[in-house]
Amino acid sequence: MSHSSSVRSIRNRLFLLLLRAFIIAVAFLFLFTLLSTGLVLAYPSQSNPLYRLPAIARLETYYIARGSWDGVGAIFTNSLDIEASQWQSSILLDAQNRIVVDHGRAVDPASSLAYQPANGEAVMPIMVNGHVVGKLVLGQNTLPSERRFTLRFLQPVVLASLFLAVFSTLIGLLLTRRVVAPLAEVIAAAEEIAGGNLQTRVRVKAPDDLRDLSASFNKMADSLERNDRERRDMLANIAHELRTPLTVMRGRLEGILDGVYPLNMDHIGPVLEETYLLERLVDDLRLLTLAESHQLVFEKHEIDLLEIVRRSISMFQAEADEKEIDLDLVTSLEKALIVADPMRTEQLVGNLLSNALRYVPRGRRVWVEFSRAPVPSSTSGHPAGSEPALQGKELVVSICDNGPGIPEEDLPFIFNRFWRGEKSRARLSGGAGLGLAIAKLLVEGQDGHISARNLPGGGLQVQVAFPPVR
Repeated sequence: MSHSSSVRSIRNRLFLLLLRAFIIAVAFLFLFTLLSTGLVLAYPSQSNPLYRLPAIARLETYYIARGSWDGVGAIFTNSLDIEASQWQSSILLDAQNRIVVDHGRAVDPASSLAYQPANGEAVMPIMVNGHVVGKLVLGQNTLPSERRFTLRFLQPVVLASLFLAVFSTLIGLLLTRRVVAPLAEVIAAAEEIAGGNLQTRVRVKAPDDLRDLSASFNKMADSLERNDRERRDMLANIAHELRTPLTVMRGRLEGILDGVYPLNMDHIGPVLEETYLLERLVDDLRLLTLAESHQLVFEKHEIDLLEIVRRSISMFQAEADEKEIDLDLVTSLEKALIVADPMRTEQLVGNLLSNALRYVPRGRRVWVEFSRAPVPSSTSGHPAGSEPALQGKELVVSICDNGPGIPEEDLPFIFNRFWRGEKSRARLSGGAGLGLAIAKLLVEGQDGHISARNLPGGGLQVQVAFPPVR
């Protein structure tokens, strides 16, 4: 299924879902109205205020004003047209059920007998101050019909429900363009990425929130594509790094077995060196995996970084002498205290020194400097012209050389896994391209930061800054 057809299918599905939600809301409103109407209609007709006739109210008002039914016939003869049919078909009784008005004709209650309502006639009580002062007997056609009342009551509700249904459809069509369509495109793109098409992107063209969603989705897709590319490159680099020593080992061992090479230390020694190289590569890969998955444990306590650097320089002194490289320490500090893991910190310094010695030409120089730099968050509260205390400064150790340096366009990538520059830092110089990547992880895992720059006079400077001791 193409991307456009997939978007169309999802958009239709979301529109139907939205329309169904609106219809359900309208249906619930209609059912709630029906239920409320049913509860109201459950009251007896005589006591239900909805069935209370205007004539009852007029008669009660008349009795309150006069205190009796004398002259009440005038109401029946001078009534409005809308009430005339009710007056002409009704009988007014007093409190003793004697006829006062009979179908619009006044009657003397003293000369009439108690009236007994017939079947089909309804008796509506006339109440004043909680007492029954009279009754209005209505014929069957005069009494309000529950069915007619219900239909009249529900008619506007039905019309309102139909209006809401049409309105919801229009809203759904509007949301289809502004909300559903961009959302459908994001869902379709997510399905394509889940299927392996990491080049899929969505158009950032929607309301504010959905525009942010589209932009975030594209950033996620860029990150996934970049991670996938780095993963494939890393696998290719690992295969290449493993193939080189394995090829050397296989060639040597096959030559010894075929009798091409004699079985002596001169031909077994290179095989052993390649096994050491494989072991270091495997250890570096394991360290990278642990650090990137946040499983690398750091046992931090206060250590003297200056002492670790001195010890590391002494360990690499023989290699530096062999390459006629001047390796020394430049500092005026007596101690450089930091809170870090001593073993990981010594590994960090060793990686940086090894990397510098590997790529610096013969006869050049490698040196280590110590300095302190103010921590930005620690200096903000100091008065102008004053300097923060020593504990408020980062400890910076710099590994410098006067070699060829690195092209400026390559500087942002030197801490990537398996990165090697061309020319002066080619594969012939040795190494798997993991030293600086491991150094970066070891520094950041101990709350420090690492950077690199070319020195003005030539050469590379790698700076590592550790937070001050609290």
